Amino acid sequence: MMVIVVENAPPRLRGRLAVWLLEVRAGVYLGRYSARVREMIWQQVTENIGMGNAVIAFPDKSDAGFHFETCGHNRREASDFDGLNLVSFSPAAALPAEMTPKT
Repeated sequence: MMVIVVENAPPRLRGRLAVWLLEVRAGVYLGRYSARVREMIWQQVTENIGMGNAVIAFPDKSDAGFHFETCGHNRREASDFDGLNLVSFSPAAALPAEMTPKT
């Protein structure tokens, strides 16, 4: 099973994902495909995400039992810690101006 979550994705990408995957909530897509098809779908996401961001999670033979990748601008970034994938947070100043939280 793979899960793709998109935020601020262009309608064209959302429509393309809906062809392959089931959209169970707004921007949350589920499906079960081979590694080759999963990589092709993720390539489409990374090429067409625009100013949005996305994450994909799928089963893996790692200690955690899954692997995830991200693309686009987001404060949460994947970071490798001795072979274990963790999430680190970037400071708000590192984001583009249009994505900086307004106070």
